[in-house]
Amino acid sequence: MVQRAREVRQNAHSPYSGFTVGAALEDAEGRIYTGCNIENATLSLTLCAERVALFKAVSEGARRFRRIAIVADTAALTPPCGSCRQLLWEFCGNLEIILANLQGDSESLHLKDLLPRPYDASFFR
Repeated sequence: MVQRAREVRQNAHSPYSGFTVGAALEDAEGRIYTGCNIENATLSLTLCAERVALFKAVSEGARRFRRIAIVADTAALTPPCGSCRQLLWEFCGNLEIILANLQGDSESLHLKDLLPRPYDASFFR
């Protein structure tokens, strides 16, 4: 998983920030969907690697997920942003998140650790 995220990170389009991220999302059947961040000049239309991988998976029919690996070229392990956390929670639930960098550091945690009081469809019932 981490290797796939490392590889796809190289496809990132980040001419403004230079911050490149790769993600690999595994569904319940073991299929892997990858994504990299894609920047836009407005920056607000930029898509994070996690969302690209998630949207690819959903567009291919995946609905249940096991884990996601996220790799960035940073000293500190980089967790998903708030928007990604929300979407991952809504589509994936409390999945395992593997954070890694190019120096070989890694950490495994669950989304609930990063989003302790998530907002989801349960509030509409």
